Amino acid sequence: MLDIKWIRENKKDFVDLISKRGIKIDVDEIIKLDEDKRQLTTLIQEFQQAKNKKTKSLSILKGKSSREFEDLKRDVEHINDKLNQLNNSISESDKLKDILDCIPNLPASDVPYGIDESMNKLVRTFKEPNKLSFAKEHFDLGKNLGMMDFEQTAKISGSRFVTLKKGLAKLERALISFMIDIHTEKFKFEEVSPPSLVRPEAMYNTGQLPKLAEDSYVTSDNKYRLIPTGEVPLTNMVSDTILPREELPIRYVAYTNCYRSEAGSAGKDTRGMIRNHQFGKVELVTICTPEESETQHEYMLGAAEEILKRLDLPYRVMLLCSGDMGFAAKKTYDIEVWLPGQNKYREISSVSNCGDFQARRMKARYKEINAKENSFVHTLNGSGLAVGRTIVAILENYQNEDGSIRIPDALIPYMNGLSLIN
Repeated sequence: MLDIKWIRENKKDFVDLISKRGIKIDVDEIIKLDEDKRQLTTLIQEFQQAKNKKTKSLSILKGKSSREFEDLKRDVEHINDKLNQLNNSISESDKLKDILDCIPNLPASDVPYGIDESMNKLVRTFKEPNKLSFAKEHFDLGKNLGMMDFEQTAKISGSRFVTLKKGLAKLERALISFMIDIHTEKFKFEEVSPPSLVRPEAMYNTGQLPKLAEDSYVTSDNKYRLIPTGEVPLTNMVSDTILPREELPIRYVAYTNCYRSEAGSAGKDTRGMIRNHQFGKVELVTICTPEESETQHEYMLGAAEEILKRLDLPYRVMLLCSGDMGFAAKKTYDIEVWLPGQNKYREISSVSNCGDFQARRMKARYKEINAKENSFVHTLNGSGLAVGRTIVAILENYQNEDGSIRIPDALIPYMNGLSLIN
């Protein structure tokens, strides 16, 4: 959530930055609603102070039958009625909050302007793309191996689900352990095993609600939602807390199953494992001070890249333009891995700096040494990596002409010495 005080004091900057997101907002309406709410809040405070004063006088006169006592009693009752009216006015017609809840984060100063992914900026590449004359796509390779099942799985769960078997199931398990080990041992992330069901408040805190509600799965009693990313439970580990400065930065890593309805993606990647309703992901989350967040962003990007480097997979890093970033992000790097079967780069990780956007929603603050006031933390998140898409990348880049799949050297110890899937 954006700081309404900042919007009020930086009206022109707000309009300029939000327009880079391709969004038009009536900032005058926001400021007017804010002014009305502040006036109501001031009135409530004044009435509350008057009530406290009169209640104190009543307690002194309690038990004494007098005109002064009755007059004070009526005054307190009148103030209570007025307070109820004012509080109802705020809670029932808080249009300001409804508007602020749907405004995305503002882009950082070094984020390029753009409308869509075609205007993203290339940062760097790793290795030349593999050009294979016999290249097949991952779903054909998996099916031919008899280790990737979509048809029977569709009878069980419907479309956009997959069952992996034998060598590919083992590869999935190996990748999870490999990624977690790299992030905990080399990059010092703390391993966490969080729940997949969360309360709606946790989704709101990280920006999935209300804007992205249609993309999440909800339980029948509307009490819980399935997580679309491990970012949700990991970031909420510090919700409604005040952290000591010396504990920062905090770094979490977790493997979770993730669930997305893929609303609005009809016709996109309907075959294979690129865009499923359920998928596994190793997620990285960092909680830090504002001064650390840019450095931590690069650190997390390096951690995600390290996985691809050790797997010797060609990739490129893209800086997303203002129109292609996620709702809560102020700056995002995408890592795109090369897929010979598709003859193109495809996203395998997004690493985002959310600034204090999520922290304001979830009231996550830290106490600077000797500071009088608490400050909001900065939150960052990124995939390190999407496990299913990493399997896709290995299948397509390490395929042999006979359809067998070589195992990357770094994974062989995690595969109990197995070097070939056939």
